Amino acid sequence: MVRHLLYFGIVAAAFAALPAAAQAQDARELCADRPGLGTPACTVEPGRLVFELGLGDWTRQKDAASETNMAKTGDALFRVGLTDSLEAQLGWTAYGHVRIRDRSTNAEEKDGGVGDIALALRQNLHNPDGSGFSVAVMPYVTLPAGGAAIGAGDWGAGLLVPVSFDLGHGLSLALTPEVDAAVDGDRSGRHLAYGSVFGLGLDFGNDVSATIETSAMRDDDPDGHSTEALAGLSFAWQPSKDMQFDIGANIGLNAASPDREIYLGVVRRF
Repeated sequence: MVRHLLYFGIVAAAFAALPAAAQAQDARELCADRPGLGTPACTVEPGRLVFELGLGDWTRQKDAASETNMAKTGDALFRVGLTDSLEAQLGWTAYGHVRIRDRSTNAEEKDGGVGDIALALRQNLHNPDGSGFSVAVMPYVTLPAGGAAIGAGDWGAGLLVPVSFDLGHGLSLALTPEVDAAVDGDRSGRHLAYGSVFGLGLDFGNDVSATIETSAMRDDDPDGHSTEALAGLSFAWQPSKDMQFDIGANIGLNAASPDREIYLGVVRRF
């Protein structure tokens, strides 16, 4: 545990040392990754820091043989604006707990620990404030700092291409195509995974919004290929221009997907 915290501290210190503008621009509308399945195309303005924290996340998946419950807390994401259209990200999960129950014998296996570290860059290519038509590219890498409970066991990498369209009248469309070098299920080596998220955003005023989404992700793990399909509904409330609270739920659309997920979190801009 101490080694993991030291590892995170070193990466966080390096992240904090990244250059930023000497003086922040006038604040844009808050650009939050949370909530939902997709990823926004907007970026954090230079000289500003956005901290996003998953306060709680519970996922359940069951089949004929077993039932798996996973709970996470402290799912942290640090985002800093480097230029008018480029941001850097550092993500880490402070704790996750997994419980697997054999449905025939009721025997249980339990494990817990910290998560892996994720590093990413998001380069916006058009409208970094997310207005109108906005598009970005976002390469990322994950480092195997986590334990066996929620850590992948090896490094991974991928590329996201977030796209958003402002339809007016409080409506927006968003796409997040993705291709990954995902870690194999045996925790060593990588394989191809790819898919996309499609979402419809609804703005109910200056402080409340909702997002309806669906996603499909193909995973070509050598141990067995699968396609995960999800549908999600999330709500966000912004009591001020620099603060957001959110809650959301996802449901699985096929047997290869988690049955349900419920989560909540908070976002703060500095």
